[in-house]
Amino acid sequence: MSSNDSIKKTLIVAFSLCIVCSVIVSTAAVLLKPTQEINKTLDRKRNILAAAGMLQEGVSVEDQFAQVTTRVVDLRTGTFSDTVDPEKFDQRKAAKDPAESMALSAAQDQAKISRRENYALVYLVEDGQGDIDKIILPIHGYGLWSTLYGFIALEADGNTVAGLGFYEHGETPGLGGEVDNPRWKAVWPGKEVYRDDEVAIGLIKGAVDPSNASAAWQIDGLAGATLTARGVTNLVQFWLGENGFEPFLNNLKSGEV
Repeated sequence: MSSNDSIKKTLIVAFSLCIVCSVIVSTAAVLLKPTQEINKTLDRKRNILAAAGMLQEGVSVEDQFAQVTTRVVDLRTGTFSDTVDPEKFDQRKAAKDPAESMALSAAQDQAKISRRENYALVYLVEDGQGDIDKIILPIHGYGLWSTLYGFIALEADGNTVAGLGFYEHGETPGLGGEVDNPRWKAVWPGKEVYRDDEVAIGLIKGAVDPSNASAAWQIDGLAGATLTARGVTNLVQFWLGENGFEPFLNNLKSGEV
């Protein structure tokens, strides 16, 4: 065996190669992080606009988002808060921090999320006169295989749905994954959330019969995806209920925020 083929030299070469590769990967990660953060923010804005039916292809997302105001809501009081900087607030991280969230009892935890953050970001769209035109709220909850993350948009009355969209989930393609189907998402606008001051909106089995007296609160079910459909109903009802955004929406409608 030549000196160049010794185990020692082989290990030195392998170790050196690992060090060089680690430095390259680490440097790339550091250099690319600002770009990744910009793209992440842009994608969130795109999803917010899409949920409200406001996204226009071919038009700058930043220009379109200029009409949206981001505010922080204290979910414990249903009022706006200046305690948290909306530009730096990580809502998903806060939901996992016992100091920034509350544990939900079994009776409260309809969305199967275990904890609910104390603060949440809301997105308000104003008309030309400075009045609120749409209210876009972040929602999440467990489906069949995963936690679904998305946004639901309401009209200014805080009751009529303007749109809904999920931007992250791991549901089965062709079944629960049909939450991404544009045709299914198109049935949400115009539906109502509250009936006699209770959250009534939800998915049913099969298609909605327009002649049904409850049709205004019903959403077409997801064929072959009963548990995902139930999860969507649960998470929407949770976030629009008393432990979610209902106190805020009530305060907004009454002019108390």
